[in-house]
Parts: sequence; structure tokens; C-alpha cells
Amino acid sequence: MNPTGDLAAAYGGSGWSPRRASLEEELGTLWGDWGVTNEWDPLEAVLLHHPGPEIDQLAQADEALMLEELEPARLRAEHQALIETYRQIGVEVVLVAPAHTPPPNTMFCRDLFFMTPQGAVLARPASTVRAGEERLVAQRLAALGVPILLSVHGQGVFEGADALWLSRDTVLLSEGLRTNGPGADQVEALLGGLGVRTVRVDLPYGTMHLLGMVNLAGPDLAVAWPGRLAYRAVQELRAQGYRVLFLPDQQEALQQMALNFVCLRPYHILMPADCPRTQAFYEAHGITCHTLDIPHLRRAAGGMGCLTGIMRRRPS
Repeated sequence: MNPTGDLAAAYGGSGWSPRRASLEEELGTLWGDWGVTNEWDPLEAVLLHHPGPEIDQLAQADEALMLEELEPARLRAEHQALIETYRQIGVEVVLVAPAHTPPPNTMFCRDLFFMTPQGAVLARPASTVRAGEERLVAQRLAALGVPILLSVHGQGVFEGADALWLSRDTVLLSEGLRTNGPGADQVEALLGGLGVRTVRVDLPYGTMHLLGMVNLAGPDLAVAWPGRLAYRAVQELRAQGYRVLFLPDQQEALQQMALNFVCLRPYHILMPADCPRTQAFYEAHGITCHTLDIPHLRRAAGGMGCLTGIMRRRPS
């Protein structure tokens, strides 16, 4: 107590200053200005990792989770073109830039976190090959002032490409190869605390991520892979008011990753350049397609959607 008999501020006295702002209200002041509430608002900032020496001289492509042997110089050139494309569009590009050589799959930033309106859910990758990548992203997010709301832990595994925002209060979350039940439970509990409902679906055996089964091109337009996306997911999309388009070309979906696009703003996407039938299909349904050649990046088992960690979208 002070001489007047009041409690000191440290004990709740008259000098005590309570913290009344919510975490979301502190973004942009105390914390960095980051956050996402859907998959289609204008894209403002992304997290990328430009591949370095970690992709040189990989002993076995399959054991490194790659589809084919890589050509590092060409792969780096394609990734640099992705960086420049985003910058030309006006999207801020933040690089992970780890201090030491990272694991070979670190370039797939979408898998390593899932952004919410109040901060990030830090992933815990499912393969030992990718174990520890989350530490590098955690360090970068912390340096950027991104609150880490959850670090998936225990026996849980979760990768960010297994979750999609259907609306401000609904997230589609899948279980399968890369996200297990304990990991999904943790993500669902965190989102529930933010007032977000989680719709959980299973992925078929032999598929990687939810992002490879469905993607959103606008507030009422979804594209799905027929025969692979769960029936319940299609029901939920339609209940949310989405038109659900089904891919017209299985070969382009499988080999060229035609579904692995990034929504730049409503009805504008960045997609692989070598998908003529799918591109024509998208354009016939009112989608403007920006294209980029990524044949060597795809050898690493992912497309531009997998490479791009979404940091901020501007509410429209």
C-alpha cells in the first residue's frame, strides 16, 4: 500500500491499467497487421520460402517426398518468377529466409500454418522428412508480429492446406494423410474459441491435402475434384451458397495440378499455365486466369497454392 492506504498499481490499485482491447483489435498496433477470414478477399501479403541448397543433390526423390528428380536451377527460376508475379500484382512477399539450411520441403509454406483473424495456427507436419519446418516458420511469424494462437502438439499432426475458410464463421477441415484426429481436434477447439464452426471431412486414401480436392475462386464459387471430395463437403458448400464446379479434365488435375490455384481477389486466380481445357472452363464460368509456368516446381509434389502461405487479405 502507498501512504494514503490505496493498493499499489501492481496489486490492482488506482494506478492499475486494465487491458480491454481484444487481440483482434490489437492487430496493426501492438501486433503486426495480419489476418485472414476467407479464401477470396484481395490478397495483400504472402509468406514464401525461396529454395536454396536444401534441394541440391537429393539422394532419392521419393524419400524426400518429391515426385521426380529435381532440376534445382530451373526450379529456383520458376519460384523466383512466382515471387515476381506476386510483386507485380501488388502483393507483399515476405520470405522465410532461415538462418541455416532447412529441410527440402520448406518451400511449401501453405502447409506450415493456417491464418485466422487473430493470428496463426502453427502446423505440425506429418512426415519425419518435414519435421522441424514449423520452427523456422514460427521464428519468422514471431519476428513479423503474428500471434501464434496454437502450436499443434502431443500426437497431433496438422498441415495448413487441410483447412479452408468457407465464411467468416465456418472452416472446412479434413483428416487424412497429413492431418490426424488429435491434430484436427486441437484446431477445432481453437477455432471454436474464436466463434468459428468447424466442418470436418475425411480425405480418400492416396490424396495429400484438402486444397488438392477443392478450392475457392470467390464468395460463391467453388471448384472441386469429382470422386475425391467428400459428399458432406459438397453439401456444406452448397448450403453456404456456393456454386460447385467440377473439374472437366482429370489429366490436367492430376498431372498439371489445375486445381492448385491461388485466389488473388474474387474471380481472379493465379493458376498453372499448361492447363488449356481447365483454364477455358474457368473462364467460361467468369473466372479471370493469371497463369505461370511451374513444371519443375510440380516435380516437388506441389503447386502454387501449396507454395503460398496466406498472410493477409483485405476485407472487401
